[in-house]
Amino acid sequence: MTDVAELTEVELTIVTIQFDAADNKALLAVLSKYIVLTRMVDGCRNVDLCSSVTHPGRHLLIQKWESPEFQQRHFDSALMVEMAESCAGILSGPPEVGLWDGTSAHDLR
Repeated sequence: MTDVAELTEVELTIVTIQFDAADNKALLAVLSKYIVLTRMVDGCRNVDLCSSVTHPGRHLLIQKWESPEFQQRHFDSALMVEMAESCAGILSGPPEVGLWDGTSAHDLR
């Protein structure tokens, strides 16, 4: 019999990308397209977009990937390159990228 913990164990690679917009409307258009297409990529568990209440024009993408390999493959993809190139001239500075492990309460025992 398989242990329930084994069945629910999920390894996630999480990426955050923070953008500060010089042209908020244009950035949201770019990110909206990117999110829809990224959600269809193999290994993508989810992509969320959060917009700051305290810093207008600041947006955060939160991506969850099944493994580091899927995440890296996506970062090397034409879709990622297209999104980055589409951000030219609409950001107030370079985006800030973070790479995270998906620690759960289960891991803290």
